[in-house]
Amino acid sequence: MKTGPTVYVILLNWHGWRDTIACLDSLASLDYTNYHVLVVDNGSTDDSVTRIRAAHPEAPVIETGRNLGFSGGCNVGVRRALEEGTDYIWLLNSDTTVDPQALTAMVAIAEADPGVGAVGSVLYYLDSPKDIQAWGGGEVCFWSGRSRHHLNPVPSARLHYLTAASILLGRRALEEIGLLDENTFFMYWEDTDFSFRLRKAGWRLAVADRSIVLHREHAATGKGSPLLDYYFNESAARFFRRYAPIAAWPISIGTLGRLGKRILRGNLPGFVATLHGTYSGLRKNR
Repeated sequence: MKTGPTVYVILLNWHGWRDTIACLDSLASLDYTNYHVLVVDNGSTDDSVTRIRAAHPEAPVIETGRNLGFSGGCNVGVRRALEEGTDYIWLLNSDTTVDPQALTAMVAIAEADPGVGAVGSVLYYLDSPKDIQAWGGGEVCFWSGRSRHHLNPVPSARLHYLTAASILLGRRALEEIGLLDENTFFMYWEDTDFSFRLRKAGWRLAVADRSIVLHREHAATGKGSPLLDYYFNESAARFFRRYAPIAAWPISIGTLGRLGKRILRGNLPGFVATLHGTYSGLRKNR
């Protein structure tokens, strides 16, 4: 028997059917019963859709037909879930596996406080499950132009954002502030922007410390790849243009720091991608 608010779990797949199937396998062990899963395939050109449907025929797969980016792909699933009348939406990276109590813990936090607009999980590294990757989210430094994940509980004032690797969104909050900004953030910083918009509208962020999720991280782009560097820096520039009192400062300091690291590591492709990404972020509208 299904009890509790309805939750739609949105998994975004892009050439990652192995991870997505492993994530779906773990979701089957959830102790929360009133949930539905939607897989959004974001324009994969491999046989991801066929393999996911064969492994989990019970999970609907929505095909976008092209890569809409993280924000755009997730929003396809979010819109469908809202149309179906869901109470909550759980954005969950497909390169994760979840503890059986992960969803129950998040819903309990959200239901206990109507002022909470989003709830995060405690993320651990999938390849090193004793090490914390993020305690829900982190904070943004407008002096250094960097964001930093928290590794332990912090006062609510220091919880600037929740990471979209695992985030439970309330329907009322979504209806008030809108979805992820797919027109500005193709990939990276979209969750930070969404969190800032929530907080500006008076909603609070929370972390469910009993919601445990193991996350591989950067499975789609590859850790240290030029593609990651490009999109991260493009989105960083757009974020600080939108929120920083003096945007030139955090953009300059943050970009110089990342360029310096790539020089020290002899990473020429990353150096070039960082420059190109920042330039693109400065050119396009906020």
